[in-house]
Amino acid sequence: MKREAPPVLTLQPSLVWDKPGLVAGVDEAGRGPLAGPVVAAAVILNDFHPIKGLDDSKKLTARKREKLFDEIMAKALCVSVAEASVEEIDRLNILQATMLAMQRAVLGLRLPPVKVLIDGNRVPVLPMLAEAIVGGDALVQSISAASILAKVTRDRWCESIDRDYPDFGFAQHKGYGTAQHITALRLHGATPLHRRSFAPVRAYALPV
Repeated sequence: MKREAPPVLTLQPSLVWDKPGLVAGVDEAGRGPLAGPVVAAAVILNDFHPIKGLDDSKKLTARKREKLFDEIMAKALCVSVAEASVEEIDRLNILQATMLAMQRAVLGLRLPPVKVLIDGNRVPVLPMLAEAIVGGDALVQSISAASILAKVTRDRWCESIDRDYPDFGFAQHKGYGTAQHITALRLHGATPLHRRSFAPVRAYALPV
């Protein structure tokens, strides 16, 4: 007896996971340093004005980051840069402060995105769809752009406070716990810009 062939499904419902609309990339700079705010940026790129050379900010030279910073600011559909302060880092912890800075950056966008792509493995509380992408700063152009804005903004902050605290060398180490920075902490104590919840700072911080 001849078997009948199974029916062929000619129509299948399409599953739409993402709504059409603007997509923002988000990244941060300054989770690891011993001093200063953590900075986050959100970027919605303009497809009609592509930017060449976008990449993870850590893979770019300072000169290239500065050049791309200006180009992103000129060509992106909209950008937003926000931060969480040293006080918030010490009160909340660095992870929660980073989420807060990211949330502020997204909510500060002039045009609200329908979806947000975030570098890393965690997402802040947001009123729209959000997806974490590990290594996203090297994979997604809008996240790359956000990483550059956040990094350049924080580096400029470090260079500006270097004038106020010349003994610490912020312009060189950007707040990270280098030997130079630890030596300065030991000799001069912690400044009001240092994160007292971080162990290397706590050892040299006077009570406030």
